[in-house]
Amino acid sequence: MEENRRPFGQLPGGAPVDEITLRDGALACKIITYGGAVRSLTVPDRDGNPVDVVLGFDTLEDYLAQDKYIGALVGRYANRIGGARFTLNGTEYTLAANDGENSLHGGNVGFDKRVWSVERLTDRAVVLSLVSPDGEEGYPGTLTAVVAYTLAFGGLDIEYRARCDKDTVCSITNHSYFNLSGHDSGPVTGQHIRIFSNHYTPAGPGLIPTGEIAPVKGTPMDLWDEQEIGARIDDPFEQLKMAGGFDNNWAVLNWDGTLRPVARVWSPDTGIMMEAATSLPGMQFYTGNFLAGCPAGKGGAAYGDRWGLCLEAQFFPDSPNKPGFPSCVLRAGEEYRHKTVYRFSTLDSARRL
Repeated sequence: MEENRRPFGQLPGGAPVDEITLRDGALACKIITYGGAVRSLTVPDRDGNPVDVVLGFDTLEDYLAQDKYIGALVGRYANRIGGARFTLNGTEYTLAANDGENSLHGGNVGFDKRVWSVERLTDRAVVLSLVSPDGEEGYPGTLTAVVAYTLAFGGLDIEYRARCDKDTVCSITNHSYFNLSGHDSGPVTGQHIRIFSNHYTPAGPGLIPTGEIAPVKGTPMDLWDEQEIGARIDDPFEQLKMAGGFDNNWAVLNWDGTLRPVARVWSPDTGIMMEAATSLPGMQFYTGNFLAGCPAGKGGAAYGDRWGLCLEAQFFPDSPNKPGFPSCVLRAGEEYRHKTVYRFSTLDSARRL
């Protein structure tokens, strides 16, 4: 076994799970093959001290016990599909209803609950693959997904590729919870955020988008100017009340399929700034509103509500049922290829984002 690969545990059926360690200068990242989950991501703070900025667990058993998708790759379709069904080429497909009457993050056994194969491993990169059979969780076609994690240019690059032998829908993302003050430091509400977007997709019951792509202006969804995450998180605004905080999809500004900047987050405590960019059309900003009740995190950290934030690059939620949204259809033989990057630096407290 490679020096940067070690056993992490076994599933109840005996399947082995490994942990991969990537390093590039002051950056280090640990990824487990169960769910392809990012278990830790260590970056330097303003004084050069290492800070682990993602939530995670010390044992495989805790990953199996939690239901928050912590650190995991999610698919075949990230986020929600309303009514757990969609129609493609005149055929209706029924999915697992694992979130009320809706389907969430690929169903009962999505990509987050599968063991990914290691295709290639170097000191600073790993390529993982997974085959999702035709009909798995109700989705058409046998889909082969390949995800590459790479530490480069002061950050973590995630490249997603997929092909299918039938027309299908596809939206794969990573569900890491970031806390730039440290994974065990408490709520992220005192950290600062900017989202470079003028529009978002309002949601109705079950957090299913209404189909509208609405302007953020004049609402708490307007995060263009830097503000504390907690500044308006409890405003009496219907979208915030339904989700217990932020949990919406923002439309990437001037999306054209190329890598576009979408958000910046900064911690006054550590000075760590994270910049997110993606080639996908949407970004879900979620403030970990329901983290309480999951197993203790690394080192016994008692993760609670709002202890981490997610920036999940994606096709819009419920796109298979919303013809006005960017198309998430992957045609047979075509390649799904997208990239998301999280870049890290430090910012003096006297400067602005």
